[in-house]
Amino acid sequence: MEKEDIKETVKQIFTEYLCKNGHRKTSERYAILDAIYSIKGHFDMETLHNQLLNKEHFRVSRATLYNTIELLLDAKLVIKHQFGNSSQYERCYKMDTHHHLVCTECGQVTELQDENLQRIIATSPMKRFQMSHYSLYIYGICRKCINAKKRKQLKNNK
Repeated sequence: MEKEDIKETVKQIFTEYLCKNGHRKTSERYAILDAIYSIKGHFDMETLHNQLLNKEHFRVSRATLYNTIELLLDAKLVIKHQFGNSSQYERCYKMDTHHHLVCTECGQVTELQDENLQRIIATSPMKRFQMSHYSLYIYGICRKCINAKKRKQLKNNK
């Protein structure tokens, strides 16, 4: 599906969700949805707010931003991740399954696509449970932080 087709589809899904649940259809909510589906990968509220101001030239209050994110989570158009102390979000309509490598030193999150892991999880027997989706977080230390620790150790040993 093309990017514009996806944006149009999620707009329709969101409109149906808003109508069904008695919420108003506002230009701010649709601008937020459009901005989210223009961001590749993970984002936090600050990134989203900046995206709206800088690229979309659309001013929204933080309250509107947080309230709309809650609606989008409930509509299953956005997923929330908790990486350590940081909440990050990601669009989830028509997204490929991927895993997350989270550095416990610097907080960097890297997406990992591993077909072997996906196959193992997809074929794992789950009694009395039908899986719809999943998230996998692998915590460790990224290459950049490992190298920084090594440099620091070398410096301290001299």
